[in-house]
Amino acid sequence: MSDVYSLAADAVLLLHAAVVLFVLAGQTLICIGWWRGWRWTRARFWRAVHLTTIGCVALQGWCNVACPLTLLENWLRVRGGARPYRSGFVADWVARLLFYDAPAWVFTFLYSAFALLVIATFVLYPPRQNRGCKRGSNHAK
Repeated sequence: MSDVYSLAADAVLLLHAAVVLFVLAGQTLICIGWWRGWRWTRARFWRAVHLTTIGCVALQGWCNVACPLTLLENWLRVRGGARPYRSGFVADWVARLLFYDAPAWVFTFLYSAFALLVIATFVLYPPRQNRGCKRGSNHAK
């Protein structure tokens, strides 16, 4: 049964990594799209999901609340016989990959700064409405 928990924990790890990649790569693509004039980078739904995602991460940092994905992965790892993260998903992987251990406030600062960058991009390069729903058009005719 411990193998099932370990596999489930690995699946949550991949999901968590995908969320981090979505936030980081998403912002990079939005900025490149702004520069290159890519219309899809102004899609309202995509931009709202991106902003909401980093907003939740920053809010969790400010409220000193652990990420639900980290909690779930830790719960599964413990049941699978492994050790949980010492400090959190991002902090633990930064320490593993860069051999650097930072206090929690550093990550809260980084999440907040990145969230401010996303907000600034949202304001300066705002999303647009879908092509099918143009402002002022009357679809009831």
